[in-house]
Amino acid sequence: MSALWIALIIWLAAWALNVWLAGRAVQGARAGKLLVPLIFGAAVLVLWEGLVRGLGVAPVILPAPSMIAARVAGSLPVLWQDFAQTILKGAIPGFLIGAGAAFVTAIAIDRSAFLQRGLLPVGNFVAALPIVGLAPILVMWFGFDWQSKAAVVVVMVFFPILVNMVAGLQASERMQRDLMATWGASYWQTLVKLRLPAAMPFIFNGLKIASTLALIGAIVAEFFGSPVYGMGFRISTEVGRLGLDMVWATIAVAALAGSALYGLVSLIERWVTFWHPSQRH
Repeated sequence: MSALWIALIIWLAAWALNVWLAGRAVQGARAGKLLVPLIFGAAVLVLWEGLVRGLGVAPVILPAPSMIAARVAGSLPVLWQDFAQTILKGAIPGFLIGAGAAFVTAIAIDRSAFLQRGLLPVGNFVAALPIVGLAPILVMWFGFDWQSKAAVVVVMVFFPILVNMVAGLQASERMQRDLMATWGASYWQTLVKLRLPAAMPFIFNGLKIASTLALIGAIVAEFFGSPVYGMGFRISTEVGRLGLDMVWATIAVAALAGSALYGLVSLIERWVTFWHPSQRH
């Protein structure tokens, strides 16, 4: 039996198992929620492997997952250096700076009707600008090291977080705010005790969106200028040399890093907003 038919059989078996798990009470348990996506992901990899081997696809077109895994295992020092440059020195600092700036700006907008009417439309305009057009400019301004990657990330994450936080600050009910005023609470007391807690689901929604944008921004920035390492540099260099296995290895590491960052933000959200109905399950 060819590898293609074996992969199809495994795919169908995994699909049937996932359907059975999703229809059972186990889907409400933590183990069930982890098991279903793991089985589905493994089935996709098996199907990918079978299609590539069964159809005889050339590695230069699409390498098999086993080849990508072997490349990852054999290039750990290089991939770690690229990871440190792109994620630890570019994406994460830019994410933190952008989130902090968005938080301060949202408070300023909330206190000023002028900024609310004037800054948000400008922010929407800037957010619509193509990052491939801004990235080379920021690289020219900040140089080829991590600062330019962080600057691109700040531009990408600032406005999604800002818009979500401004919306979240309006989420508390008018009666609740009037009650705080009746008790003589100041603006900052109302903000800390009522409005920020009510805004947390909105804030974390913006942070989760920004966590994926941060990685994309850092990689795109490296296409336009980088030291001799970094995920974007590695992808552009290996594409020119037709090293598609290394390109996919870098993509796999980037996907895992992005998923880990998203998962970390989700865990913090669960811890902070344990009281919210969306977390009660």
